[in-house]
Amino acid sequence: MRVAVTGAAGFIGSHLCERLLAAGNDVVGIDCFSDYYERTLKEQNLAGSRSHDHFLFNEADLVDADLPPLLDGAEVVYHLAGQPGVRPSWGNQFDRYVRDNVIATQRLLEALKGTPIKRLVFAGSSSVYGDAEMFPTKESALPRPVSPYGVTKLAAEHLTHLYTRNFGTPAVSVRYFTVYGPRQRPDMAFSRFMKALTAGKDIEVFGDGEQTREFTYVSDAVEGTIKASTADVVGQVFNLGGGSRVTVNQVLATLEEISGIKVKRQNLPAAPGDPRHTGASINLARERLGWEPRVSIREGLSQQWSWFHESRSERRP
Repeated sequence: MRVAVTGAAGFIGSHLCERLLAAGNDVVGIDCFSDYYERTLKEQNLAGSRSHDHFLFNEADLVDADLPPLLDGAEVVYHLAGQPGVRPSWGNQFDRYVRDNVIATQRLLEALKGTPIKRLVFAGSSSVYGDAEMFPTKESALPRPVSPYGVTKLAAEHLTHLYTRNFGTPAVSVRYFTVYGPRQRPDMAFSRFMKALTAGKDIEVFGDGEQTREFTYVSDAVEGTIKASTADVVGQVFNLGGGSRVTVNQVLATLEEISGIKVKRQNLPAAPGDPRHTGASINLARERLGWEPRVSIREGLSQQWSWFHESRSERRP
């Protein structure tokens, strides 16, 4: 099968490409190498896929690229491209989020309109829920994002369903809950924690550390994304979460045990746009997708810690 992955050089996108290639697919990767973090890191993310004979990469921006030729022949399109990050989405950066999350999605949907694709899987975010009133949070909960990033992800998700309803584009949305693991973006919490820990510096914790998050290991997120491309679930939305909520303080304690290094922390004020708690009800994904998260937070942290040290050694001169 020929499939296309937007955001192929990103954290989750690069893992998805490798998983699809391992399953025998022809994969077309699309990425514009935005400057959210270093291009060299994204090139490293792509190294495994680039070595595969069935991988074709196109450096292109979804907003202004001629998309139909890039998507030609793809039976499934996984749309993971977008501008990430809650905290930078305020102020004058909002234009970038609208462009890369909303307009880029609309351009992709226009390019796919009327084509014979079997499925479009949109990578959504738990940020659409904001400070949810119920935990674990079901897909039926009223979305109330508390960050500009969350607003743009919700708008893009709504666009995909507009095209399903009006033009028959067979779209499905998956909402990721704080994905972690090897290749995690350098701005994300676990990456920052590990970098500070090895450097003997204070780990910056926004708030008191008692906020809870639903952490999802990257292989579990990828598996759920692929299952959403084949199940009979067009027009639906699914939470993909790790199966349990833990506090940031519990994460730091686990990381201290794994690394054998004493954690030093600096508590900072809670950041605007960060919900106090997130937690996923994953019953719908269990029932409709036949999906179940398999990697515990301790196992996943151990794997990310090992990868972090290996990648640091490779980068040293």
